[in-house]
Amino acid sequence: MTLIAFVGSVFSPYYAWVRRRGAADPENHCALNVALYGARARRWAMTERGRGAIMREPASLGLGPSSLAWNGRELTIEISEVSVPWPLPLRGRVRVVPTALNEIAFTLDAEGRHRWQPIAPCCRVSVDFDHPDLRWRGDGYFDINHGDAPLERDFQSWQWSRAATRSGAVISYDTIARDGADTSLALHVDPAGRLESITPLTEAPLRKTLWRVARSARADADAPVRVVNTLEDAPFYARSHLAARLHGEDVAVMHESLSLDRFQMPIVQAMLPFRMPRW
Repeated sequence: MTLIAFVGSVFSPYYAWVRRRGAADPENHCALNVALYGARARRWAMTERGRGAIMREPASLGLGPSSLAWNGRELTIEISEVSVPWPLPLRGRVRVVPTALNEIAFTLDAEGRHRWQPIAPCCRVSVDFDHPDLRWRGDGYFDINHGDAPLERDFQSWQWSRAATRSGAVISYDTIARDGADTSLALHVDPAGRLESITPLTEAPLRKTLWRVARSARADADAPVRVVNTLEDAPFYARSHLAARLHGEDVAVMHESLSLDRFQMPIVQAMLPFRMPRW
């Protein structure tokens, strides 16, 4: 399961169209993206909502009928959405309980316009859905990206991954900027929230997706990386479940590949409203 709350939805075609005409209000382009994967239920929702449907407070965010709230110990997400392309209900509650919080943010570009903060790289998650009928408890991850410019203006692409390990988690973040500069971040995080910068592991090329999005992952040089399942296969984005070996430990990896060259193509922008309706 993946949840993303957007204020100024970076992948919104409506937001992009407004920006082309001048200044745009990010709070007029918000969404809660819900993606469920599995044999019992595979659903997707990402309905964009305008300023009139948004409520922002220091510890809460309302997005139409859905909401997120932080009480100092855990994040609770109340979900009430409708999936696409088949209009099925998505209703339930997700609780994210960090083992510790991280206050360090990392800049992803030379100008400092884009920042990433792994708020809770290690956390416990509980999922209780009424529609579909799902219950789940397990390992989770919570981060934030924010910036002062459109992603496609400053980046060509990126590869990101996170793997739970016996000692915490390992995160890799590789970006290629518009000026051609490569940036690689590699972190080890323990359950107490202590971050340690580590040397990036060997880059392993992966097979392209059906949409021909390029993928690569970081892993030990002496062990192959296997694509277990491509969870999301879009014209400019892929989310994948990998099996890899990191620092001698066999792990399951959540991985994403983003092509911003693809994202800004006119034909891709014309396709997006079918996956991202606006109410």
